[in-house]
Amino acid sequence: MNRIQPIRFVNKEQNDFVKTLRKRVDAYFKENNLSKAGGFSIKVKAVFMLALYVTPYALMIFSVVTNSWMLLALCVLMGLGMAGIGLSVMHDANHGTFSNKKWLNNVAGFSLNFLGGNVNNWKAQHNIMHHSFTNIEGYDEDIAPAGILRFSPHSEKHKVHKYQYIYAWFFYGLMTLSWTFMKDFKDAVRYQKMGLYKQLKTSFAKEMTLIIATRILYFAYMVVLPLIFMDITWWQLIIGFLTVHFVAGTTLALIFQLAHVMEETKFPLPEDGSVNNQWAAHQLSTTLNFANNKKVFSWLIGGLNFQVEHHLFPHISHIHYSKIAPIVEKTAQEFNMPYNSENSFFRALASHGRMLYQLGR
Repeated sequence: MNRIQPIRFVNKEQNDFVKTLRKRVDAYFKENNLSKAGGFSIKVKAVFMLALYVTPYALMIFSVVTNSWMLLALCVLMGLGMAGIGLSVMHDANHGTFSNKKWLNNVAGFSLNFLGGNVNNWKAQHNIMHHSFTNIEGYDEDIAPAGILRFSPHSEKHKVHKYQYIYAWFFYGLMTLSWTFMKDFKDAVRYQKMGLYKQLKTSFAKEMTLIIATRILYFAYMVVLPLIFMDITWWQLIIGFLTVHFVAGTTLALIFQLAHVMEETKFPLPEDGSVNNQWAAHQLSTTLNFANNKKVFSWLIGGLNFQVEHHLFPHISHIHYSKIAPIVEKTAQEFNMPYNSENSFFRALASHGRMLYQLGR
């Protein structure tokens, strides 16, 4: 795709639903005198997630821990910390909901560049393409992975997809590695051609400079410093590096795939540039919640098991999703709209596995 062709979300019969839902959610914040941003609690979570990433690194780099199996365990914790920063800090910040202060959102959002990614590439793919055109083939790049995986019933099917329900889980673990070594560089070229950088008020030259500069810093602290200060071999370093990324990639991929590539979710195709749904109704039909009653789990993954609420209100911090979810569900039921939800994470995981199986056939 060279340029994004506009899609209209139109259905006058759903106007009352959209107005009522927005009015009720706005009333919740007004009546409780709450800011829609993250506030103090998300700052505490940011410190926790940063510590989960930095502390294991410090224990390794300063040789506080030297046992090989303990080092591997610390790499697993680093991977969870990396995913936690992405889910609970960077994600809110790049939606502008980490703080009411723009500069703090920018700082927290830029954390992605020190984890092997690039903030504006993420905004282009996630904020613009995914949130605007959820589950629409040719637009939502979250359902357009490498050819070995098939996430949409409208994408081209190959013989290898018959087995994706078996091998997909391994490739999920390679997601952040792909960003670090290849995807960001290729995406920079694509997003410039698509006009997304202009939409984000940046340029190809600026983004490539940031990608290269921050990637050098990333490899400096992840590769060079460990080789200098730690008593490890090169192959041990590689195992540790891959472990961090595999844990982070698997965690991130599972959280996001369980929200959209599911048996209950829809994959509509526009006709003559239009989708016969209001945008909010489209989000309801293409998105699914899971394990909403698991408070600790929800806290750890940045409230992104409340994906329905997130997609309807991306300008609201995830710390509020559990409170507005009953409002959304009740309103959807009143207007006979779908509200996709699975109580169990493992049942949602099984549903995703069945969906991978069906898409392979």
